[in-house]
Amino acid sequence: MSDKTPLVLSTHPLHPQAEAKLEGQARLAVASALDAETLVREAEAAEIVIVRTPLPAHLFERATRLRAAVRHGAGLDMIPVEAATAAGVLVANVPGVNARTVAEHVLFAAMALLRRFRLVDRDLRTKGWLAGRAHAVVTNELSGRTIGIVGMGNIGRTVGEIATRGFGLDVIANSRNPRSVPDTIPYREIDALVAESDIVVLCCPLTDETRGLIDARRLARMKRETILVNVARGPVINEAALVEALRNDRIGGAALDVFDTQPLPADHPLLALDNVVLTPHMAGITEESMARMGLGAVEESLRILAGELPVNFCNPDAEPRYRARFPRA
Repeated sequence: MSDKTPLVLSTHPLHPQAEAKLEGQARLAVASALDAETLVREAEAAEIVIVRTPLPAHLFERATRLRAAVRHGAGLDMIPVEAATAAGVLVANVPGVNARTVAEHVLFAAMALLRRFRLVDRDLRTKGWLAGRAHAVVTNELSGRTIGIVGMGNIGRTVGEIATRGFGLDVIANSRNPRSVPDTIPYREIDALVAESDIVVLCCPLTDETRGLIDARRLARMKRETILVNVARGPVINEAALVEALRNDRIGGAALDVFDTQPLPADHPLLALDNVVLTPHMAGITEESMARMGLGAVEESLRILAGELPVNFCNPDAEPRYRARFPRA
């Protein structure tokens, strides 16, 4: 393919269906490493960067041909949006395509905790049939419990729908925009939500307002049997306070897909606790969701390369500077 064909740099390999859609329309390169220096160097010739890892802000100063940073997914915390806007680089994302994937993970993780899956599996393997089976009499069902959802975007709404229709849960919710909560779901202030819920699900964005949202005070307001599920971002929870609450059986358990530090350090205290289900930031990743996210990111990339604005345009303030850089766009 000619070197004049637009270069799309992806921080990670794309699903084969996404690669096939790019073929003949752009050259695809996958970053050789994910450190800042490598990303900056390899983005210099790119017109599009597809993002699955944090980008350094100074990348936008060096990448003079860059038209857009397209998020492979929804969350924008991996893209320094202000730096992109100042450089006249468009930012786009692919919202909603893995909402069902994450929502299924939330209910799976809640059931794993309620049914004590880790303990049953461990004791069955190490101590025998009766030892595993002994846990059954203290396990619990989902049906009839109250699930409190913090954040009513695509994921939160999907969790609510599955919880209600699929499992007979009572749903309450909190959102930075109360109007985003469907009329069929009661709205609660955050302190009331954590006190009332049997399962608290965090699926809100990480902002200055939500950082440390679940702290020692709010953990203390929860029932002793409450399960906390975090598929948002690690810093939404005060991790030290959560470890203390779990060690003291102050809450029933936690299912965590995201953490303050990723990858999770090998000596992290959470790894030693039995009342925790841990997953390595994979709640939104399945073969199917990777295809949807990859295709969505590629479709936005091709739209931008064709001179159009992205459908999911996240930094419209960048448009004047962008059009000055690319007058024919």
